[in-house]
Amino acid sequence: MVNLSYGAIPSSLRRTNERNLIGLLMRLGSASRAELAKAAGVSPPTAGKITNDLLATGVLEELDAPETAQSDERPRLGRPGRLLRLNTTTARFLAIELDVGETRMAALPLAAPAEDNWAVAFDTPDKPSDWQRQIKSAARKLPCDALWGVLVSVPGIVDENAGKVLYSPNLHWTEKADLPALLGQLWNVPILLVQEIRALALGLMAANPKETNFLLVDFGQGVGGAIIEGGRLFSNPLPLNGEVGHAPVLGNNRRCGCGATGCLETLVSRNGLLRSFAEANPHGPRSWAALCEHVERYGIPKWLEAALESAGAVIANALNVLGLRRLVITGCITELPPIVTVRLAEFVKAGALWARFGEVHVSVAKRHRAAGLVAAGIDRLLVPAPHYHHGQQAAARRQWGKRFIPGIPTQPS
Repeated sequence: MVNLSYGAIPSSLRRTNERNLIGLLMRLGSASRAELAKAAGVSPPTAGKITNDLLATGVLEELDAPETAQSDERPRLGRPGRLLRLNTTTARFLAIELDVGETRMAALPLAAPAEDNWAVAFDTPDKPSDWQRQIKSAARKLPCDALWGVLVSVPGIVDENAGKVLYSPNLHWTEKADLPALLGQLWNVPILLVQEIRALALGLMAANPKETNFLLVDFGQGVGGAIIEGGRLFSNPLPLNGEVGHAPVLGNNRRCGCGATGCLETLVSRNGLLRSFAEANPHGPRSWAALCEHVERYGIPKWLEAALESAGAVIANALNVLGLRRLVITGCITELPPIVTVRLAEFVKAGALWARFGEVHVSVAKRHRAAGLVAAGIDRLLVPAPHYHHGQQAAARRQWGKRFIPGIPTQPS
């Protein structure tokens, strides 16, 4: 057995302290230097030097009126001083949501707003070159002159470290496209791909910092999940996790975009729900609004009851395997009358082992994908862990030196 030394060298120790201080500000919103030092377990001089450097590089900013910015819920750890927070004014990340039907974009500061507020959007084309062209055109409407990175949420199975979409059953052209290279031709900054549901989970945690252990399941063009454990994304050796939508449902003969037959998402994705509604009402309207109105007027039909029961069983099994008792539901299913998610929660609790003798919490939330992308950018590009070796980030550090604060022209070329 090889004896490994885990003693921190000065550079990695500083990086760890930077991560801790920035992480505290992400959770607290604002804090004084003394509060940060105490909460991070570092000396006041160390905290002061790091925060001063982060102020100088534009990562942090000081509040003009700290006495009015302090939250009553934030613990008062020391004598009040001038408060610090993540920069709220300068757009440092270009966030891109690559969805099956639409691509959305926003230029965001490090202190990204919790609510999604995409500045521009366009229909997602079916060719990589067309997508790149429309990205370039749309970006000219955004403040992209001081970017530190481009962050892209993508559906499917994504190798985030390699920056590659391995499989996308609903957007196949992304499998052959080199998305980082396409965007790298427009901006000379690191490009980070984030699996779309994992971005949602990070965004939910950014909006609700106290939520540190949960399974998020999102219903959209597909059905996917992401796991937060101990305040961090849960990752496996394979770039697969939370794939609840591709669990087979007995008796379901529908063909899935992944090539299999019987996947759960063919029943409870947006298209799956609309298909079932149309089959049950062949002579009626087939829109999403009509489905919502039908459930509001007549209650949950039998076909939807069966689909919710299947979804509840799959999600309950996931909670049992993961050892979690907190489920967060996002996406199109939350747009239906509340009785639908209430019934889904009942099915989940019926199958969750912990519900036999404890409490399983099921809640509905909005999507916070943009904030999740910024959280990923801060974690993996701005102050990556010493052991993290994202290819784009490593290349950036070689190019720009030890500190990742590029300061180069970043308008689309």
